[in-house]
Amino acid sequence: MKVQRIKLPSNGKNTWILIDDNYLPINPVNNYLRHLESIEKSPNTVSNYAYHLKLLWEFIQDSKFDWREINQSYLANFILWLRSPNPRIISIQQQEAKRTERTINTILSAVYNFYEFHKRNGTVNSVDAYRYINPANRKYKPLLYEMSKNKAVRTKLLKLKEPKVFPGILNLEQIKQLVDCCHSQRDKFLVMLLYETGMRIGEALGLRHEDINSVAGKNEIRIVTRNNNFNNARGKSRNERILQVPGSLMKLYSSYIINEYPDVDSDYVFVNIWKSEAGSPMQYSTVTGLFKKLKKQTGIKINAHLFRHTHASELIKSGIDMAYVQKRLGHSSIQTTINTYVHLNDDDMREAYEKYLVSKDK
Repeated sequence: MKVQRIKLPSNGKNTWILIDDNYLPINPVNNYLRHLESIEKSPNTVSNYAYHLKLLWEFIQDSKFDWREINQSYLANFILWLRSPNPRIISIQQQEAKRTERTINTILSAVYNFYEFHKRNGTVNSVDAYRYINPANRKYKPLLYEMSKNKAVRTKLLKLKEPKVFPGILNLEQIKQLVDCCHSQRDKFLVMLLYETGMRIGEALGLRHEDINSVAGKNEIRIVTRNNNFNNARGKSRNERILQVPGSLMKLYSSYIINEYPDVDSDYVFVNIWKSEAGSPMQYSTVTGLFKKLKKQTGIKINAHLFRHTHASELIKSGIDMAYVQKRLGHSSIQTTINTYVHLNDDDMREAYEKYLVSKDK
């Protein structure tokens, strides 16, 4: 069984299908993947769902049950199967889980959505995977809660509790190290762009020259969701937003365009600069390779999202209104911003307490 990437003859776009050991398509999964594409989910989302549902189908094969008969017991066993280093061998010794709680919850979300799709289409009769709770028992109460407090809220029945792990942030010295180790103006601009804007890597790779505006000292970058990017780059948010950036970032952009940008007709900002593929849009794999090299040279563990986390944390610690941070990051809910990016360490607590003492003495 494997996830196979294919190119559609109608529009030349890449997509993914799941095939079994006899190279035959697994239609229940593939029908759902086509549904995701029809509602304009990003290519990365479709790819991730394909791999998550591949795990479900492998579990179904091992357990020898009909995929339409999903219930709580099967879901619980699926979780154990995901956690086991070797699902086909039962160990009497304690072993480290193969996947983290967060990874398993992500896979479960894909499974829940897959079955909800087939329930709406009448392929399955029911999905025994949810429970209904009173909103009054929830810690977070949404806007207009009083108007709907008597309505039961559906929530996932099986979901692992995720330990809160602070991914850390980069300091200015580390940012300087990373930039100094970049061997091209393009890579330096990419690193500083992610740091200064907090944009998602898909949004960066999908940038066009028309999105960058430095006229009359505005120094703005427009984030636009496009469904036809050649490199399948795309952010999560569909809402357009404008990010203000420092003049130093615009100087890096100008240096990259003047000194390195290939003599080709391309409207993508980030393109390959070596001769064999000059001008073709930069791929996710190229960014991954860049960060691996920088990690090896500097010893700093980095990924694209760490720059976003650093940018958000710096905004919040500087006292900027949370609504602005939400808008700048492109979150649909301010609660997402708070839950994901608000972290208080010992230094933050000490600094806040010292300010409290000063105000108390006054």
